[in-house]
Amino acid sequence: MLLENKVNLGFFPTPLHLLPRLSEKYPDYTVYIKRDDQTGLASGGNKTRKLEYLIHEARRQNCNTVITAGAQQSNHCRQTAAACAATGLECHLILGGSEPSRYDGNLLLSYLLGAHIHFSGENRKGEDLVWLKSKLKKDGKRIYTIPYGGSNISGAMGFINAVGELKQQLAQARLNIDYIFFASSSGGTQAGLMLGRELFEMNFELIPINIDKSETEESSLKQAVLNILSDGKRVLGIQNNYQIADIAVVKDYDKAGYGVITENEIFAIKELATTEGVILDPVYTARAFYGMVDFLRNKKIPAGSNVIFWHTGGLPATFHYADQLKSNT
Repeated sequence: MLLENKVNLGFFPTPLHLLPRLSEKYPDYTVYIKRDDQTGLASGGNKTRKLEYLIHEARRQNCNTVITAGAQQSNHCRQTAAACAATGLECHLILGGSEPSRYDGNLLLSYLLGAHIHFSGENRKGEDLVWLKSKLKKDGKRIYTIPYGGSNISGAMGFINAVGELKQQLAQARLNIDYIFFASSSGGTQAGLMLGRELFEMNFELIPINIDKSETEESSLKQAVLNILSDGKRVLGIQNNYQIADIAVVKDYDKAGYGVITENEIFAIKELATTEGVILDPVYTARAFYGMVDFLRNKKIPAGSNVIFWHTGGLPATFHYADQLKSNT
């Protein structure tokens, strides 16, 4: 089965547990959390799920070098560096911006994990991957390219598999879930959850909170998700004929732009930290969590619903934003 074609990089299943004090605070709902911040690979995060399949593919193709791209505080890049270190592959990262005088957060960890880091100015979404691949091939490297965010059908397999994991956890807990909130940026997590919901015959509704208001790889986020859904439909034999209209994206919380920390994100970090002792990251999970709280506070979903917040990780980036977070406490 395609879902078995992976290397083992993380600790699964990740915990699923009730947030009791948050549920008391919003008594019309029962709120749970899926802890993909606990996957274990170099401080964890959801990209570990994708990388189990992507690294398997790199090894199957007899590649010895992996390249990918992202922002300097990219969780995806940090976990890619860790996955390469764990499997003996050379790693090259193309990161947006200029080289800073001081490394911190995910950038520091990527460096410590042995990644070769290239800085690319305004290009943070893989615009220079073709150039880097060509350069490294001339040096005799056998290259495997992971797209921005690990978002293709191979990466999405990690979240198709995650739905199967969640189904088992819900069955053991005799629990039904109505809504899942999560951060959506490059589309792979969202597409994987949608395909997994179909494959494992689940009926929860997905509420993806858009993180980056800019377009993804010259197409909209919805189009990026649809492209992966189309590939998934073909390789998995799923009958659903997906259309753009089937893809939800909540864009109410992304106005500040990618990586810009506002009072909303600061509120979200403090809310979950002081209520449940769980830390969010400022870029992805804080924005998504704020969106969920806004839904609960303003009763945008039916009262009595059981809700999961899917924590996709990102702890190291919190330290990069320390000055902004401390000045607002």
